[in-house]
Amino acid sequence: MNIQTIVKIISAVFGLLGVVFLFRIIGVGDEEIKMAASMGDYGVVSPLVSVAIAILFVTVAVTVVFSLINLASSPQKLKKALLFIVCFIVVIGLAFVISSGVETPLKDGEILSASGSRWVEAGIRTFYILAALAIGSMMFFGGKKLINK
Repeated sequence: MNIQTIVKIISAVFGLLGVVFLFRIIGVGDEEIKMAASMGDYGVVSPLVSVAIAILFVTVAVTVVFSLINLASSPQKLKKALLFIVCFIVVIGLAFVISSGVETPLKDGEILSASGSRWVEAGIRTFYILAALAIGSMMFFGGKKLINK
């Protein structure tokens, strides 16, 4: 049995489960689901959510496994991947260094620590740095392509 057959079988099982749970939700109706949810009973919707989580887990696991297998098959791909991982870590480190942390009161009455605040700011700065690099590289290579024509 090859991998494609296994994937088709697993997809069919998840699809059938999803359809069964969806018809169950449709059969119960919106009003009953809302009433049950207001009392804390999510029994009708929970199985569909569980199927979605299982599909997500399987998808992520398969993607990670096959990506690692593909990287391990070629030393050049592995070297390139490690270089990009190191560059990403450098960007995160740079964003963390230029970030500052301040204790911040939250809406629920708790306090976000200075370290937590610094990590949040570092994440935002990482996004900005990566977005600027992406836009800059698109402009550079687009301009280079126009000049070479």
